[in-house]
Amino acid sequence: MARYSPSIQNLIAQLSNLPGIGGKSAQRIAFHILAMDDQTAGDLTDSIATARRNTKRCSCCQNFTDSDPCPVCSDPMRDRTTVLVVETPRDVSTFERMHEYSGLYHVLHGVFDPMKSKSIQDTTISQLLRRLSEHSEITEVIIATNQNAEGNATALYLARILAPSGINVTRLASGLPMGSDIEFADDLTLASALKGRVQL
Repeated sequence: MARYSPSIQNLIAQLSNLPGIGGKSAQRIAFHILAMDDQTAGDLTDSIATARRNTKRCSCCQNFTDSDPCPVCSDPMRDRTTVLVVETPRDVSTFERMHEYSGLYHVLHGVFDPMKSKSIQDTTISQLLRRLSEHSEITEVIIATNQNAEGNATALYLARILAPSGINVTRLASGLPMGSDIEFADDLTLASALKGRVQL
C-alpha cells in the first residue's frame, strides 16, 4: 500500500525536483503546504503564477526582470565601460549586495559542462558577443564564473574568443577558493576577489 495518496506523492515528487530539496525536506514542505489555510496557500500559488507570468529576461544583460531593460541596465549612474559576466541571476544579487561593483552585468544562465551535455550554445554567450559588438564603450569584461572545472572552462573559452576584440578580459582573483560557488561567498572574500582580478 502506498505511504501517501497519489496527489501528495506527486506534490512531494515535484518539490524534490527543486535544487537543494531532498526527499525528507520535500515531505516537510508538502505537509506544511497542506496545513496552510486557503488564503495563505492561494497567496503562494498566486505569487508563483505571477512571477512566472511577469518575469522575463532583460534584452541587454539577460538577467531576470519585470521590466526591460532591467533596473541595472537602465540606471544612468552605472559604469557602462565594464561588464561582469556571471553564471546565474543569483550571482548578480550577490554582487549587488556587497556594494563594491558599479558596472553592468551579463548572465550566462549556465556554463560549458560536457558531463551534463551542456554546450556553449546553451548559454547566452552569443548575446554577449552581439552586445559587445554593438557597444564600443565597453572596454573590460570581468569573468566571474565559479572557480570549478566548468566555470574555468567557460572562462577560458570566453577569454579566447574575446582576445581578437581588444577588450580587456579579466577574471576574479583567487580570493575565491577552487570549487566554490559565487552565491555562497562572503562579502569580504568577494570584494577582495573583485579588486584583485587578473588578466586572462
